[in-house]
Amino acid sequence: MAIRTVVWGENVHEQTNKIVSDLYPKGMHGCIADALNEDDAISATTATLQEDDHGLTVERLAETDVLLWWGHAAHGDVKDEVAERVCEAVWAGMGLIFLHSAHFSKPFKRLMGTPCNLSWREAGERERLWLTSRNHPIAAGMGNSFEIEHEEMYGEPFGVPEPLETVFVSWFQGGEVFRSGLTYKRGAGNVFYFRPGHETYPTYYNDDVRRVLKNAVHWAHNPAPRLVDPTVAPNVPVEDAPEQIEERGPRLHQDGEEGFR
Repeated sequence: MAIRTVVWGENVHEQTNKIVSDLYPKGMHGCIADALNEDDAISATTATLQEDDHGLTVERLAETDVLLWWGHAAHGDVKDEVAERVCEAVWAGMGLIFLHSAHFSKPFKRLMGTPCNLSWREAGERERLWLTSRNHPIAAGMGNSFEIEHEEMYGEPFGVPEPLETVFVSWFQGGEVFRSGLTYKRGAGNVFYFRPGHETYPTYYNDDVRRVLKNAVHWAHNPAPRLVDPTVAPNVPVEDAPEQIEERGPRLHQDGEEGFR
């Protein structure tokens, strides 16, 4: 079965900026989905901010193996309950790939637990991405580096937790560097942050970027059954302990009561 993938885009710049709409007539989300669908093992559809529940209902997420998230101008317009729903899906086993300015999105900040801040400059400068984890599946088929001729600069320090692996590091024409490909594990879900993707540049038509996205979907996919109620913290009665024990102290809670609110 193909990896069921949803590309989420806030779809704001495409409607308000002619440069972006001309560059991405189907929206950035549509361009990214087209790239993923070049791989017969991936079945990609799209969802946007403007849809009911932002296109991410409980049922839709339950049928999504990997979600890609692009956001920038409308982070605050994402409903808190939808952002929490996305995080719970990750904890249960859904893969999630955050793109470019999604570093400031509600789900990314929630999953990272840090400010996720950085420095930036919009100058259309050249970006060179260096491979720092040569055998990583996300880098399959890649050379030691690749270049994007026009991109927005992101600079260190990047306020995120130390990743499991740093797959790419970027150098920019102005001299800054940035950790541009980071992997995380959150609950049962695999998370990847990939930096390139400023909306006024044709980044998502770049063959190397498209290869990374396809590789990342395969890496993020967890074929195991989704965990049920990943946030539940159940009480285990004395009689259900793996080894036989005797109760030796006073209780705050009775069996069957919830100990965490």
